[in-house]
Amino acid sequence: MAKILIIGACGQIGTELTKKLRSIYGTDAVVASDVRKGDPAFVASGPFEVVNALDFNQVEDVIEKHGVEDVYLMAALLSATAEKNPAFAWDLNMNSLFHVLNIAKAGKIKKIFWPSSIAVFGPTTPKQNTPQFTVMEPSTVYGISKQSGERWCEYYHNIYGVDVRSIRYPGLISWSTPPGGGTTDYAVDIYHKALADGRYTCFLSEDTRLPMMYMDDAIRATVEIMQAPAENVKIRSAYNLSAMDFTPTEIAEAIKKEIPDFTIDYEPDFRQKIADSWPQSINDDSARQDWGWKHDFDLTAMTTDMLEHLSEKAK
Repeated sequence: MAKILIIGACGQIGTELTKKLRSIYGTDAVVASDVRKGDPAFVASGPFEVVNALDFNQVEDVIEKHGVEDVYLMAALLSATAEKNPAFAWDLNMNSLFHVLNIAKAGKIKKIFWPSSIAVFGPTTPKQNTPQFTVMEPSTVYGISKQSGERWCEYYHNIYGVDVRSIRYPGLISWSTPPGGGTTDYAVDIYHKALADGRYTCFLSEDTRLPMMYMDDAIRATVEIMQAPAENVKIRSAYNLSAMDFTPTEIAEAIKKEIPDFTIDYEPDFRQKIADSWPQSINDDSARQDWGWKHDFDLTAMTTDMLEHLSEKAK
């Protein structure tokens, strides 16, 4: 049986993606891997390998060992964390991609998913309804690495015929895994603090509008672009992807409808500058037209679902 390898499976997206792919293709068909073992229950839930994404031989060996055909490369250092360690962020985010692209170039795997991000945009990018093709002058290490990665994905597809597919994730919100060091992670932490403490101190200003997406939608989009016929995937850099956009004030108001006594205050830190460089809303018409993308969750539906799951998890 042809198999799938997820590199960075213990991360915020990787954990959910592993579960989803196993529900579709079967547990044994999906090999999870990370640089170290994470949650014991997750590691024991199916095939798992300890793999350093920066070690070409380790990546190649696990692909050959399991007969892998599709690779989802989810390993990365996210925006806020990357600013604290720029050299390592560049090394991890770029060289892990080169390893997988070169393995595909050699014909050892058939298909790659590599996530990009709205961080590829910068202060000079149009803020509202940001187009698929526009000015991209990222001002963060994370954004620079993702923009460079997009170019390399496109290059390997055009020059070597590598079937690599990518989407630009907005801020992602999940109840099942903790925040992973991103600038948009306030929108995850706020739900945890609302239930635990009834209050939250936000590291972004009250009117900071950013594109966001519930993890269920992001995982489904990831699976759907990989399932799409190759001829429908017309953009080989990365697709814009969107579901909703909101400010900390708006998410707080949505929470107050469920938890009336919830309060929020604001203490912007270094992440404010990162957020200010990003779009406020995203145009994803290309994804909707080319491979049928459609989101399910808006802010109200997401808030209800988040609080229900987190309340149940806390019991």
